[in-house]
Amino acid sequence: MTPRRTLYPPIEPFESGMLDVGDGHSIYWERCGTRGGKPVVFLHGGPGAGCSADQRRQFDPALYDILLFDQRGCGRSTPFASLDHNTTWDLVADMERLRAMCGHEKWQVFGGSWGSTLALAYAETHPERVSELVLRGIFLGTEREYDWLYRYGASALYPEGWEEFAGHVPEDERGDLVEAYRRRLTSDDEATRTAAAKAWSRWEALVVTLLPDPAIVEHSTDDEHAVAIARIENHFFHNMCWFEPGQLLANAGRLKGIPGVIVQGRHDCCTPPESAWALKKAWPDVDLQIVPDAGHLFSEPGITDGLIRASDRFAGKEGI
Repeated sequence: MTPRRTLYPPIEPFESGMLDVGDGHSIYWERCGTRGGKPVVFLHGGPGAGCSADQRRQFDPALYDILLFDQRGCGRSTPFASLDHNTTWDLVADMERLRAMCGHEKWQVFGGSWGSTLALAYAETHPERVSELVLRGIFLGTEREYDWLYRYGASALYPEGWEEFAGHVPEDERGDLVEAYRRRLTSDDEATRTAAAKAWSRWEALVVTLLPDPAIVEHSTDDEHAVAIARIENHFFHNMCWFEPGQLLANAGRLKGIPGVIVQGRHDCCTPPESAWALKKAWPDVDLQIVPDAGHLFSEPGITDGLIRASDRFAGKEGI
């Protein structure tokens, strides 16, 4: 077997800053790799997760000019955990501001989980600005996907975790857990908000890895991280990500002519493969790679391998 690729060595940004995007928001951005190299923008998940240093390492730094940014309300962006003026379309507009700031005519758009959703929304809005798409763990923002995570689906695979998650709210509120959690995550009481955020984030942390990973659960339930990701995720999901029903699939024809790779874990219990398959059928040109021994996270070996090979391929290093 060909050895699986691993992340490139750690790197530090050559430039970083805050961009005032209006509406009271300033977003943190950083550029890594080589100024003037192949432009790529990395889109983190959640929504609300923020960027990490390891996410810089999915690209050959000698060949890529890598932009990472913390989306509104999370990471180093301000105001922290804000829901005001924080929608999918605000983030799409922020990406255009960042592209113009960098002086790129077009760029590769690279994102996983919620990052794949935002990548698709951006590419379908601005296809002329996208050189390639590299996507992981496809989430299309459909009611079926929300139901899988918050009504029935993942609950059958993780019954003990589901019981804890649903049990955080009274039984008479469990018919709509997204709404029940929304009330608590937007409460005026800090203790109520934090407890709900930790319960919400713990449930997600349980379903994102193929094998149990206590470190992921611990990180996800850290108070500050949990509050940002739970509040912003819940806000987006409560509003169906501001999409019309089936919008991303219906508009997939706008992706025609954009080279793309999807790396999807076969056993992804957060964003199951059926969404990736549906996107492949709507966008036949994309190279869909289903990893047989992987779940959801980019750090799982088969997912890392597929993403590194995709970024190398689009930088002219195919076969290495």
